[in-house]
Amino acid sequence: MIQNQYSIFESELTVRPDDIDMFNHVHNSKYLDYVLAARYEQMEKFYGMSWEKFEEMGFGWVVSKVTIAFKRPLKMGDQMLIRTGILEMNEKGSNVQFEIINKKTSKVASDGVFEYVMIDLKTQRSCKVTQEMIEAYSI
Repeated sequence: MIQNQYSIFESELTVRPDDIDMFNHVHNSKYLDYVLAARYEQMEKFYGMSWEKFEEMGFGWVVSKVTIAFKRPLKMGDQMLIRTGILEMNEKGSNVQFEIINKKTSKVASDGVFEYVMIDLKTQRSCKVTQEMIEAYSI
């Protein structure tokens, strides 16, 4: 992952039976779920600004683009570390880098970038990220 002025945080998950596809490894769509679950946890735990807090203020984050590289398969029962960190945050949105690491092998199973846009929940249209939000996430 790219080291910059933003912190990198880590969450841990385990591959579940319903994550497995017909080839007996994690289905590619589940990697997106893993990153989203990690970010949900990290928003409250590390930034002190949970998904629900954004919702209470009338805002939400929407994924506008994902770039993902699948490097090694994960299998049933594998434990993984999901590392995420902000690459860029400004009034237009946020780019979050991630990597999913197999704990047993310490090898990267997947990595990439999520691009998020802030929306106004009432209008369902994009809106500016406030300075307060930028400061809360600039750790």
